[in-house]
Amino acid sequence: MLKYRLLSIKALGDFIDNNPDPRELKRALAVQMILQKYSYFEIRDVLQVSVGFISKYKQLFKEQGITGLTLKYQGSTGYLDANARIEVIEWLQKKNYWNLAELKQHVYDNYNVSFASEQSYYDLFKAAGISWKKTQKCNPKLEPELVEKKTRNYKLVECS
Repeated sequence: MLKYRLLSIKALGDFIDNNPDPRELKRALAVQMILQKYSYFEIRDVLQVSVGFISKYKQLFKEQGITGLTLKYQGSTGYLDANARIEVIEWLQKKNYWNLAELKQHVYDNYNVSFASEQSYYDLFKAAGISWKKTQKCNPKLEPELVEKKTRNYKLVECS
């Protein structure tokens, strides 16, 4: 049992030293502290986790080793693959005028993709180096009296 504990502590130490993900790091630290005979309450207070969290990852580590501490979710794949994304960005950069509806139609017609959120289209504009801001015809906070008062207070100064 002592040999297992020493090997486990070494493996956990290596995992902690080489792992930048804070979620996995917290799991490994909790298990490492358990193996070093810290109480659940000390670990809870230091790592700001629940006792259930500690117990869960201690059990997973016993059953699966280091793989029990790693994240299982790897994220979803994008709707546009890397090449299609580059093609859309290049298409945007060649244009003189940009329109959200036109971008939506282009992506759908050429790649059969329709994003659920408009943020995905805005991200394409941003990747192409295009600022996507709505303009206004006039300042909604404009108060003509204040503007006139300010302009009266300024005198035209000529520089020579």
